[in-house]
Amino acid sequence: MDITIISVGKLKEKHFREAEKEYLNKKRKHFKLRCIEVADEKAPANLSRVEIKKIKDKEAKKILHYIKDAHFVIALVIKGEILSTKMLANKIKTIDCEESRNIVFVIGGSLGLSELIIKRANFSLSFSRMTFPHQLMKIILLEQICRLCRE
Repeated sequence: MDITIISVGKLKEKHFREAEKEYLNKKRKHFKLRCIEVADEKAPANLSRVEIKKIKDKEAKKILHYIKDAHFVIALVIKGEILSTKMLANKIKTIDCEESRNIVFVIGGSLGLSELIIKRANFSLSFSRMTFPHQLMKIILLEQICRLCRE
């Protein structure tokens, strides 16, 4: 099984890049892990709903380029289902054992994810009802994925 994280925008801060590198270099027996970053669109202040939708849809098209029909897509959205670490581990194991599918996690940019991605997703996951910067969310997700090896 392969696990891919697709995120909008680059990790700009050195401490986030170093944390990502550390997680990606950890040894894993049961799956390969990789990260793909797609360029975020410029989002000036005071955008209309229509402009926000256009930007999110442009970002979605870049994301969808990497998603295949056979992938099990998990969108990280604030209104998604909240799972414990153990519940997430069990979900991943179920996807791997019963469906033998590669998993793609998707993290949106500063404006969130387009409905195009949310509709394509097989599952919507939330780590909290709070909002986090997408760079930090990527590190939190990497930590949870690395914990899968221990669950």
